[in-house]
Amino acid sequence: MSCLFRRKDPTLAMTEPDTLAALTDLFRELFMDDTIVLTPATTADDVDGWDSFTHLNMIVAVESRFRIKMTTAEVEGLTNIGDLIAMIQRKPQTAAPTPT
Repeated sequence: MSCLFRRKDPTLAMTEPDTLAALTDLFRELFMDDTIVLTPATTADDVDGWDSFTHLNMIVAVESRFRIKMTTAEVEGLTNIGDLIAMIQRKPQTAAPTPT
């Protein structure tokens, strides 16, 4: 299922609406809440259950889903979903995992 959100061509950036839709799906999975609606202005205060533990899980899930790596400083600089979208769009994708 996670393959649905990976760019087929890593040279092509996802659009902001595509990224927002993919993040919304990811958040609905992570928080087990199909009613979550994200906007670029959404913050942790807007999502029930978004605490420090789920924040870490969300960062790991975003890195995995979008095949990117974020530094601690980058994560600390995120203030809302719009910041996260911008980061996803400017980060290069890592190579796809090799099947074992």
